[in-house]
Amino acid sequence: MIHIEGVSKIYRNGDDLTVLDDVHVRIEAGEYVGIFGPSGSGKSTLLHIIGLLDRPTLGRYFFRGRDVTTLSDAEGSRTRGREIGFIFQSFHLVPNLSVLENVELPLFYQEVRAAERRDRAREAVERVGLGRRVTHAPAQLSGGERQRTAIARALVTRPELILADEPTGNLDSKTGQDILALLDGLHQEGKTIVMITHDVEIARRLPRLLRIHDGRLTEGDRP
Repeated sequence: MIHIEGVSKIYRNGDDLTVLDDVHVRIEAGEYVGIFGPSGSGKSTLLHIIGLLDRPTLGRYFFRGRDVTTLSDAEGSRTRGREIGFIFQSFHLVPNLSVLENVELPLFYQEVRAAERRDRAREAVERVGLGRRVTHAPAQLSGGERQRTAIARALVTRPELILADEPTGNLDSKTGQDILALLDGLHQEGKTIVMITHDVEIARRLPRLLRIHDGRLTEGDRP
């Protein structure tokens, strides 16, 4: 599904800053992969490139067999919206929308008909266990419920790839374990999941681990 060949990301603002340095990696469909490293190691930049939110300075990126390195912004946005789901540490929910409306939002931008949007959003909300909270605003939810809403939003487009950026970073340990169990279930259903983390305990439990340090990516043993 993901094939990255010699990808580097270099910011040129007077002095060059290399954030990713000659990254090579393959991730097959159905894998559950962690990218483990300290803050500032380049893991978020790599996730953004995988998710078509950023472009590499050098190298090529093939997604589902297609070279997506040079896609136009519009083509990248369409591919991202239909085939990739994002789960962020800070949830990124719209505060004045209900749970159901937040989950519907990606389908609105894809111009899916209103009735279908609502049905698919309800299905996704039920799937993450929030069926009784559909009319609540984000401010009325716990941290775990907000993250479940974000996961439902990631699932509503029915993507094959889910990218999770420190998905338990703002949660207490018990709620974090519940979210990890939910992601485990999605993986068992066949979803491809790539998660970035700096948490040693999470890194230990993932089926495959990649380590990143100073922009260099390697296959990693459990910490």
